[in-house]
Amino acid sequence: MESGPAIFAGTAFALFGAALLWWTGVRVRHGRPVAQGVATPMAATLTTIFGIVFLLLGVWCFGRL
Repeated sequence: MESGPAIFAGTAFALFGAALLWWTGVRVRHGRPVAQGVATPMAATLTTIFGIVFLLLGVWCFGRL
């Protein structure tokens, strides 16, 4: 019964992290700004870091099962 929330959280974190990394990669590859009003290298770096963190949180949640 306790594994239900861990599966849900792990899936949510992993999907969000993967989508954030994919979106950032596409925006950078096409030369588009990642965030409005922010320098592109700084925004790309921050979103990449957060994408990796969310992916790791998802893996950690799945590891707790």
